[in-house]
Amino acid sequence: MSLIRYEPWNLFDRFQDELNRLGLADYIGKNAVEGDNSNIVTSHWRPAVDIREEENRFVILADLPGVDPKDIDITMEQGVLSIKGERVSDKEESHEGYKRVERVRGTFYRRFSLPDSADAERIEAKGKDGVLEIVLPKLEKEQARRISVKS
Repeated sequence: MSLIRYEPWNLFDRFQDELNRLGLADYIGKNAVEGDNSNIVTSHWRPAVDIREEENRFVILADLPGVDPKDIDITMEQGVLSIKGERVSDKEESHEGYKRVERVRGTFYRRFSLPDSADAERIEAKGKDGVLEIVLPKLEKEQARRISVKS
C-alpha cells in the first residue's frame, strides 16, 4: 500500500492557474483568492520559498533546482522584491533495452512586499546547490534622543 499526501488547497491553486492561463481571471476577479500574488500568468512553476525573521535580518530561501544563479534576476522597486528566472534542464538516461529523455523547463516569478524595517539598500543574495538565499538586513533602530528645554 502506498501513502498519498493530500493537499486540498492545491486544487484551488491549479484552478486559479488554469483561469490565468486562459485569460479568464479578469472576468471573475483579478485575485479571486487573497494571498500570494507572486504567481503571475507568465510563470510556469512557483518555487518553494521559506521566509524567516531573525533579530537583525530577514532571510528568504528559495528552492531553485536546475537554475544557474547567474540566470536569476532579483529587483527591488517600491518596497517589493521580485525574483524571476528560467529553469532549463535536460536529463538523458540510457540502459539496456530503453532510453529516457526528460526535459524540465519553465519560467518563475515571485514577488514579496518588504516590511518597513527592511534595509533595501543592503540586500545581498547568493545561490548554492539549488538554493537561493536573500538576506535583508533590518534598519538600525533610532536611539531615543533627549531634547533639552531652554528657559
